[in-house]
Amino acid sequence: MLNHYVEPEKRISDKEKLELKRSLIGSVQQYLEKSAPVSAAEYQAAVKKLILKFYSEVKDQYQLTKYEQAQIFEEIQDEITGFGPIQSLLADPDISEIMVCGPEQVYIEKNGKLEDTQIRFTDSDHVMRIITRILAPLGRRVDQETLMTDARLPDGSRVNIAIPPVAVDGPILTIRKFLESKLTIQQSIELGTITEHMAEFIEACVAARLNILITGNTSSGKTTFLNIMAGSISDEERIITIEDAAELNLNQKYVVRMETRMPNVDGVGGVTTRDLVRNALRMRPDRIIVGEVRSGEALDMLQAMNTGHDGSMTTLHANSPRDAISRLETMSMMAGLDIPLMALRTQIAAAIDLIIHMERLSDGTRKVVRVTEVPRMEGDIVTLSDLFKFEQTGVSSSGKVQGEMEPTGLRPLFTPRLEATGHKLRGEIFGA
Repeated sequence: MLNHYVEPEKRISDKEKLELKRSLIGSVQQYLEKSAPVSAAEYQAAVKKLILKFYSEVKDQYQLTKYEQAQIFEEIQDEITGFGPIQSLLADPDISEIMVCGPEQVYIEKNGKLEDTQIRFTDSDHVMRIITRILAPLGRRVDQETLMTDARLPDGSRVNIAIPPVAVDGPILTIRKFLESKLTIQQSIELGTITEHMAEFIEACVAARLNILITGNTSSGKTTFLNIMAGSISDEERIITIEDAAELNLNQKYVVRMETRMPNVDGVGGVTTRDLVRNALRMRPDRIIVGEVRSGEALDMLQAMNTGHDGSMTTLHANSPRDAISRLETMSMMAGLDIPLMALRTQIAAAIDLIIHMERLSDGTRKVVRVTEVPRMEGDIVTLSDLFKFEQTGVSSSGKVQGEMEPTGLRPLFTPRLEATGHKLRGEIFGA
C-alpha cells in the first residue's frame, strides 16, 4: 500500500509516466516470454525484480520521487500479475461489487451503496486486455460472435462481461466479489437478515428435505442465502450443484460441482444448465442445487422435485413470491414442450414447498422479507400462504430502514413432515 508515503510535488508529466509504465511493462513481459518459466509462487517476486532491473536502466531519464516510483511499480505489478487498475479494489474486503463501464467509469458497491472511484483505464483496449486475462484460463471468450459471457475469478468472484456493439460506451465488466469467510446462519441473525425463529424454522425445513425456492431482485443476497441454507444439509447426503459460474461454497463430504460451458468458436461444445440438470438425475443425487433458473431448465427442475429428489433448492429473479410463480410458468414454457398451463401450475404446486423472498432495502441492507408456503391448488390458481412477513415502519434520520419481521400466526400444512424428522417447532415461532 502507498499510504505511508507523502506525495511531493510531481516532477514528470502524466504522459511521461504513462510512457514509462508502458516501456517497463513491455520489457518485463518480453523478458518473461524468452526466459524459462517460473512457478506461480515465484512469479510475483520475479516480476518485482525485473521491474527494478529495467527501471534502473532508465531512471536517470525520469527522476521519479519515492512516492511516484512506488505508485508506478505497484501499478505495473498489478498490470502484469493481477487485473490492472481494479486489482486494489479486488483486494479491499469492504467492496462487494466492482463495475467498469468503459475506460472512464469505474464504480463500486460498498456497504450496500454505490460509490465512484478515481480509477481509470487508459482506453477500451486496456479494458479488453484485462477481460482477456480473466477469460483466458477459463477457456471462455468474448468476440464479435460472442458479445456477452459469464466467468469467475480464481477466488470465486462472479464476473459478467459485455463488449461493443451491445456495450455502447465501451467494454462492461461487472464483478460480484466472493465472500472469503462463509456466512453462517447465526451471522445472518446478527446482521438482521432473518430472526432466530425464522432460522430455527428454515433449518427444520432443510432437514425435512423440503423443496425451496429463494427469490428476490438483483443483488438481494439470494446466492449468499442459498449457500447459508445448504450449510444445514447433512454430511451424509450426495449434493450436486449446478451453476453458470461456480460460487457456492459447500463443506459437506459428498459435493459434486458442475458448471455450464459456452460453445466454442464453431458454436459447438456448449453445455447448458438444462443439460446439467438432466445429467444430474443420472448421478444418484440426494439433492440438486441449481444456482439460478433462468429458462427451460425450470421445467426439468420441477420434474426432478416431483420425482423423488426432495430437498432441492434454487434461486430465481422475481419481485414477489406471486411473481415467482408466474415466472416459473413462463420459464417452463421455454422448454419447448406443449404442456397445458393447468398442468404446469399443478406441477409447480406439487414441487415447491417454500418460497423465501429477499430484498435489498433502500439503506443497502439485505433481508428476508417474506417466507411463504405453497400449499395447494385452488381451482386454477396456485395458492400462497405467508408464514413470516417484514413490515417496514419507517426510515431513521440516518437513512436506516426500520421495521419488524413477524410471524403471521399460520402454521404450515407441511408441519407433519417437519415433525417426522424430529423437528417439533414451538407455537411461539409462528406467533401462537
